[in-house]
Amino acid sequence: MTILLALIATGLSTLALCALCIGDPKRNRATGSRAGGQTRRKRQLLAFATGLPGLICALTGDAAAFLIWLGGCGVMGWSLAIWFNRRAQEAD
Repeated sequence: MTILLALIATGLSTLALCALCIGDPKRNRATGSRAGGQTRRKRQLLAFATGLPGLICALTGDAAAFLIWLGGCGVMGWSLAIWFNRRAQEAD
């Protein structure tokens, strides 16, 4: 049950991280994209949505699921950053 909870939580957080990365106004400006990016309020809600599954893991008292979620979010966050950086370099 622990691993299933951790995988679902990590997947949900990854979706929110991906949405944050796509709409990041600073990254859009740096790549010369015409997309304006997300509003501050939308970014705050997405950041909250990113952390909410981890909070649920912690509140259920499942420390293993929380730690797996934490590590998974770190790995997925860096993977998204590298992937979006490569896409930006290929566009140049």
